[in-house]
Amino acid sequence: MAEQNNKRSAKDVDPIETQEWTDALDSVIEYVGKARAQFIINQLLIHAGKVGVSAVAGINTPYLNTIPPDQEERLPIDDVKLLERNTDLMRWNAMAIVMRAGKVDASLGGHIASFASCATLFEVGLNYFFHAKSENHGGDLVYFQGHSSPGIYARAYLEGRLTEQQLDGFRQELSRKGISSYPHPWLMPDFWQFPTVSMGLGPLMGIYQARFLKYMNHRSLADTANRKVFVFCGDGEMGEPESLGALNIAGREKLDNLIFVINGNLQRLDGPVWGNGQIIQEYEAIFRGAGWNVIKVIWGSGWDTLFARDTTGILMKRIDELVDGEYQTFSSNDGAYLREHFFGKYPELLELVKDLSDEELKALKDGGHDVQKVYNAYKKAVEHQGQPTLILAKTVKGYGMGGSGEGKNVTHQTKKLTPEDVHTFVKRFNIPVAEDKIDKLPYLKFEKNAPENIYLHARRKALGGYLPERKYKKRALTVPDLDAFHSLFEDSGEREFSTTMAFVRVLSVLIKDPTIKEFVVPIAADECRTFGMEGLFRQIGIYSPFGQKYQPEDKKQLMYYREDEKGQLLQEGINEAGAMSSWIAAAVSYATCDQPMIPFYIYYSMFGYQRFGDLVWASGDIMARGFILGGTAGRTTLNGEGLQHQDGHNVLMFSFVPNCVTYDPTFAYEVAVIIQHGLKRMYVDQENVYYYLTLMNENYHQPAKPAGCEEGLLKGLYLLRESTSQHKQRVQLLGSGTILNEVIKAAERLEADFGVAADVWSATSFSELRRDIETVERYNRLHPNKTPRQSHVEICLAKRPGPVIAATDYIKLFADQIRPAIKAPYYVLGTNGFGRSDSREALRDFFEVDAKNVVYTAIKALVDAGELPRANAEEALKKLGIETDRADPTSR
Repeated sequence: MAEQNNKRSAKDVDPIETQEWTDALDSVIEYVGKARAQFIINQLLIHAGKVGVSAVAGINTPYLNTIPPDQEERLPIDDVKLLERNTDLMRWNAMAIVMRAGKVDASLGGHIASFASCATLFEVGLNYFFHAKSENHGGDLVYFQGHSSPGIYARAYLEGRLTEQQLDGFRQELSRKGISSYPHPWLMPDFWQFPTVSMGLGPLMGIYQARFLKYMNHRSLADTANRKVFVFCGDGEMGEPESLGALNIAGREKLDNLIFVINGNLQRLDGPVWGNGQIIQEYEAIFRGAGWNVIKVIWGSGWDTLFARDTTGILMKRIDELVDGEYQTFSSNDGAYLREHFFGKYPELLELVKDLSDEELKALKDGGHDVQKVYNAYKKAVEHQGQPTLILAKTVKGYGMGGSGEGKNVTHQTKKLTPEDVHTFVKRFNIPVAEDKIDKLPYLKFEKNAPENIYLHARRKALGGYLPERKYKKRALTVPDLDAFHSLFEDSGEREFSTTMAFVRVLSVLIKDPTIKEFVVPIAADECRTFGMEGLFRQIGIYSPFGQKYQPEDKKQLMYYREDEKGQLLQEGINEAGAMSSWIAAAVSYATCDQPMIPFYIYYSMFGYQRFGDLVWASGDIMARGFILGGTAGRTTLNGEGLQHQDGHNVLMFSFVPNCVTYDPTFAYEVAVIIQHGLKRMYVDQENVYYYLTLMNENYHQPAKPAGCEEGLLKGLYLLRESTSQHKQRVQLLGSGTILNEVIKAAERLEADFGVAADVWSATSFSELRRDIETVERYNRLHPNKTPRQSHVEICLAKRPGPVIAATDYIKLFADQIRPAIKAPYYVLGTNGFGRSDSREALRDFFEVDAKNVVYTAIKALVDAGELPRANAEEALKKLGIETDRADPTSR
């Protein structure tokens, strides 16, 4: 019965009444306006809910253009023709770039189909909407779809910004000093602004970049009020969790400076994005549900006449029946196929197109290939206020590639067109190349005085300059001297505190420093209280674009939860990837806003690289500057939380990024020295590096800073305590993080109970030591006639007697990095395996990194070296109470 009722309700049982309702709505719009019409609709929906009527089955609009033809603003037809002529030449040059590279080496790859589908989307934006940085404008920020890079290079060639030689070096950056495969600022630092491959990075970073522009404006640090962020995405790319994961943030914060452009060519890498449905409708619902304004650009101008002539609704009925797999098939076939399979289902549809030839049917464009439709979508988008905007443009992947790839499932992997399709391309787009030169794929330009060339340069001049372009005013900051942190250099006496609290004290110094306090950007993923940073809530405020519309329940407390439009702290909630994206936005502010900012992002270290590693790698590419702090680091430090929280490897992973400087400090003075030096490198010397520091939550005594330790501390290794013992046997003990305290205890016990002298070294960065080792090794290998250089490890340990034992709270590979530079026997203790919940003492015993295991390993090393009899090892095992037959921690 319910099914019968649903079927009956789906039919219009009283068309006259329906027409009266729609006429009434039209009248309201005409005489009062859309705002009043929206109000009435909302009131009807509210009332429907009250009387038990399920009023809304979804939040989709019909599969039509959002902007009706009668509301469009028409570009001059001559301008449209000039734009299209330039675009067609870019299509040709983009194709030539990839195919000519393939002739050099077929393995180089490249993509033709992506730019072919979104060329009009790019060109309308670049000719009319995307502002460059100039004296009068801070510059719009454009995240170009990565796979479309050949088209951007093709435009830069027409502009005279890239040479033919550079184009011929596509994906040949070494042998030909050419241009990068995708947008990579590290490789083309004056050209690309943002890395957008791997896929999903652009949408996520773009949202937080737009938010950061609002942050800078609200805090009066930069005038960003008229700047926009444009993010180009593929509809297949939107399947990445990063692409959709932060849409609600943009909607919630009303980021009307943000415009997404989804290139809806209906295809991902292997085939349709959603062949059995309509992906454009799905994305419309998702974005509208997240509070976005959505503009659909589905049908080109040629369809307007057909819709106008359809008085029965049969065309819309046919459209609603189709799924994307069918649309893709239509785009890959000719007009006769379209007539038979699209229009031929209903006699009324055939009648509708009886006066159109098959060629004219094939020429009906999708909206994303229509300059007028795309222009109006951008215009509405940039004018819209109070919401971020999505432009959903329907296109054809491989547009113009013919049988080689137009609308084909294989088109993403198509690196070349057949000779026949190349010749067809020339005819279709009227490419000005002689017949006998077509197969040579020459790069083409219009003459200097040609109308197309004049138009190209005039449009960019009107918008402030060329894009993409990465330019900024170099501005150094004045950072505090080391003496500013003197309180952290003193012995803590009976007071014990963690390196996390040491960092908070460093941060406190910085946000009170009159020269840089405004530029410090603390960022947390909802763990401020965990890290003892709740004092910042009141002191500097939590950023909120809406201020604080409520009175917090803890208002009477000293450290109450204070949100403020001018708040300095970015409190990101339980959202590590979002917080990392905010960090990136702040870390590149020196380039995007001509204002260096100093971001400090602190979080649980286990939820770092392995959760948002793609963003960490992109940070290196984008030349970010700032500090990332992995709190509660170490496998045995965050003792109660257990397996998924205990981090023994992320510090090693951060060192994989070539320009990320990593440290694992133990003491408060080490934290201060490292951060102060990082400030100098990044904000005075303006080096393109960023820092990762581990921080621990374990409280212990903080010693005074040894005189003259800074150089070794920053290089990664310095002598913390030299034994004054006269014992014959001696060992060198290395430690970092909290396990250095176990090493210190081990040294004391070795001397007191086993008659072995032990020198103790603080290894603040095994990774920096490894880089130094590799630099020295390479120099020595390539300079056989020069005096060999020594690494810092060799300089420190080469003349020191005895075996070397290293213990850390991380996997053994971490400390094992420096093995090549150690000439003595080298033993490494680490925390390989899964974590557990227990006391720190129990965990360190489990992973065999506690003081007694360091002591025993030292004794065993001396036995192996022949300096002690083997019986001493057996005696040490018994004396220390070490179980010898328990399973390896990695198997438990």
